[in-house]
Amino acid sequence: MIVVYTFGLFLLVILAMAVGYIFQKKTISGSCGGIAGLGIKKACDCPDPCDKRKARMAKEEAKRKAKEEVWNENRIL
Repeated sequence: MIVVYTFGLFLLVILAMAVGYIFQKKTISGSCGGIAGLGIKKACDCPDPCDKRKARMAKEEAKRKAKEEVWNENRIL
């Protein structure tokens, strides 16, 4: 019986959130707005990424280019 009550409570909460969204067109957000609320545009607020991050970014770019080359080689048109 507790399972039925719990399920009903969850349905009521979901229904209340749906009604709130329908009338206010406002999405659910955190209380402080996250790091965007602090004016920070990225995870680290340093002007120049560190060497480790630069290496990771270069590695990701190389991986993306390699994938793009393979895709272009196997392209039909």
